[in-house]
Amino acid sequence: MAHIIEVRGFLPAIGEDCFLAPNATICGDVIMGKNCSVWFNAVVRGDVNFIRIGDQVNIQDGCVIHCTWQKAGTTIGSNVSIGHQAMIHGCTLSDHVLVGMGAIVMDRAVVESFTIIAAGSVILEGTVCESGFIYAGSPARKIKAISEEQRKMLEQLPKNYVMYSSWFKDLDS
Repeated sequence: MAHIIEVRGFLPAIGEDCFLAPNATICGDVIMGKNCSVWFNAVVRGDVNFIRIGDQVNIQDGCVIHCTWQKAGTTIGSNVSIGHQAMIHGCTLSDHVLVGMGAIVMDRAVVESFTIIAAGSVILEGTVCESGFIYAGSPARKIKAISEEQRKMLEQLPKNYVMYSSWFKDLDS
């Protein structure tokens, strides 16, 4: 069973039909929507500020979602996919965003809807990633517009993760 920990009087609120891997950790001021998944060894740590997560968000294996004391909470929209070992810190991810494996999104950055952050990229503090583009590199820069095929993938991938998580529902008990 996942580690759900109360911190400073805040107990995480987990939406309906979410999958939390047995070794995932969710603590503090976290509110998560429905049909989300938090995968193996992922940490969602709302101890020093708030974390708000929409519906149908998948936080894949080894991710860290955190925030900054008295500076920056973390807001994640709906239909967001956060790749393995990504770090999301004190920023805003809008709806239909893909953050690639190992990417880092730093404080007060804003990733607008239908945007892809390439694997291994670093989105620096305060950066605004414009809707409809791919960002890549360290520091990341706008590379090119997403294709129609990539836009469809951004809509489909969260649905796939709802299906994948259904395969693990027996672990919840």
